[in-house]
Amino acid sequence: MLNIKYLHPWNVTCKEAIGIQQELRQRLILHDRDFPGRIKTIAGADISYSKHSDIFYAAVIIMEFPSLDIIEERTAVERAPFPYIPGFLSFREGPAFLKIFENVHHVPDVVIFDGQGIAHPRGVGLASHMGLFLNIPTIGCAKTRLAGRYGEVGNDVGDYADLILHDRIVGAVLRTKKKVKPIFISPGHMIGIRKSADIVLHCCRGYKLPEPVRRAHLAVNRARLHDITSC
Repeated sequence: MLNIKYLHPWNVTCKEAIGIQQELRQRLILHDRDFPGRIKTIAGADISYSKHSDIFYAAVIIMEFPSLDIIEERTAVERAPFPYIPGFLSFREGPAFLKIFENVHHVPDVVIFDGQGIAHPRGVGLASHMGLFLNIPTIGCAKTRLAGRYGEVGNDVGDYADLILHDRIVGAVLRTKKKVKPIFISPGHMIGIRKSADIVLHCCRGYKLPEPVRRAHLAVNRARLHDITSC
């Protein structure tokens, strides 16, 4: 089982949340040399919200690597404990993910989150925040940009542009499928930018999103739709 480090309470104000993010940023490890070695298992994590309510559905899919065969799937239904404010997503979604990770049977070597890593106004997006709690390497994989600037991205799979924030490279804007918009990759914790992008590319199977995140996305949508049809 995972030895989760509970670093702070979740029932906080926005001002307190900013202070927590600023403190946590100092703890992040963002170098490939800290990566623990060969990957045998990898997880994807995603959340889907119920329309017109504060209920959301979280999923974690754990796969063997590099085959990407699913070995564990877990979901949870939670009520959002924090308002929706850009830049504070981890305070809204983090507790649900931790609840799932507390009960997984397979501890993944890496987790890819549908969200930001260090490509965040204060350098601590969802993937970074969760990485510090989980104490395992994490990667942020977002469909849209939250912060930073970038140039043109080539049209071939694997082409990328540096994502730059405050004159520092914080991620890669990565083409994972031809004629489809690129995705935004940034390290979360215990991993670097190039390794993050390489892992995401190795997890792509012809879709825009890497397979662990794509499968987690499908799982949360199934859970949400099941609840709707059960009403």
